[in-house]
Formats: sequence, C-alpha cells, structure tokens
Amino acid sequence: MSAGCKNCYAETLSLRMGWSTKPWTAQNARENVILHHDRLDQPKRWKAPRRVFVNSMSDLFHELISFEFIRAIWAVMANTPQHTYQILTKRPERMRPVVSRLRHELPWQGWPLPNVWCGISCEDHDTADERIPILLDTPAAVRFISAEPLLGPIELAPFGGLDWVIVGGESGAGARPMDLEWVRSLRDRCTAAGVPFFFKQWGGRTPKAGGRELDGRTWDEMPGDVPS
Repeated sequence: MSAGCKNCYAETLSLRMGWSTKPWTAQNARENVILHHDRLDQPKRWKAPRRVFVNSMSDLFHELISFEFIRAIWAVMANTPQHTYQILTKRPERMRPVVSRLRHELPWQGWPLPNVWCGISCEDHDTADERIPILLDTPAAVRFISAEPLLGPIELAPFGGLDWVIVGGESGAGARPMDLEWVRSLRDRCTAAGVPFFFKQWGGRTPKAGGRELDGRTWDEMPGDVPS
C-alpha cells in the first residue's frame, strides 16, 4: 500500500472491536477478509433513503473479493435507487476493469448507475498522479477523491472530470501534520472549477482535536450543490 496506510484508523478499530484478529498484512488477508453475504439485502429493508459508505472499514476491490460478490453488491445498488452509494478504494487498477465488466455483463438501463459514486483515496502528489487517471477512466456517475490523510501537496490542474473532492488531516497517535497551504490549494482549485469541496477535519490526537474550519468557515459541499 502507500504512506497513507501507516496509521490506519480502520485497522486499529477493527482489531480493538474483534472484527479482525490479526494485523492487516498481505500474509493475514485470507483470515481477515470476510464476505458478509447475509447483509446484502439490508438496503432493501431501509424505508428512508440513505447515503451509504460501502465497505467503510475495508476495500471492495481487494483481490480476495470475488467478481461474483461485487456483482451481487452492484445488483443490490441497482435495485435500491432510493439510496446513494459511495465506494472508496485504494485499488483503482482493479476497480476499472471490474466496473467495465459489470457495464457489459449486466443489462441495467441508464448506465452508469446514477446512485453509485466511485472514488479513490490519495494522500500526496505520487498517489494522486497514479490513481486519479484510472478513476477518470472508470464508468461512474460521480467520481471523487478523498485526500485523507493529506500528507503532501496535490495538483488538480491536470485532472478535469472530478465531481467531488474530500480533504482531511490524520488523527490518532502519531498523527502527521497537514499544511494549511496544501488544503487551501485544493479548495481554491475546486472553487475555481465549480467542484464541490468537503473539508472533513484538521486531525490531531483525536478526529475533533483540530476542528474542521478552514479560513473561518466549514466546507460541506456535496455533488449537486455547486453548479458545474
């Protein structure tokens, strides 16, 4: 993986809660990656529309998650259009062919599904340059990046076609600092391009330690809020 994974909050929480039993290494993946087939029909039982962060504690495009299971998830999302699904991955190199295959194999109308948002995480110039072009080549109604934890400057100028940008600092023990100018640069480019900008947190010892104001206000923009 990349530098952003060094202090992974999800691994710490998962081990503490007993959702996984061993550190998140490649050697332990077969024991830690669990497919919850029994939860696939949950969205069908929710009465009110929801915004769903799919696999918030893992990565839907991990190598051990089969195409058949991902296809079953896509079928649920297609059949519950009242919900909006956000999918975030560090593996766009797998997401692109899998989503492209779904597009050709499944006979849904209105592809890409309007209620499915695809995103990638990136923490610095190198991960952004590597992952964003693959994201932009992936069939999706909404494409977004989550620059969290932001560990260095990211230049968005070459990356037209993004629909949403999320930025946040690292939190927890050993949290690495985030430079104000890195955040401002992303905010300013989003504002100039009419791309919604969401600032999640400054980070620190706890997620709330540094607050979430940027230049005297909060930034909670979502796709659809900012005219294109």
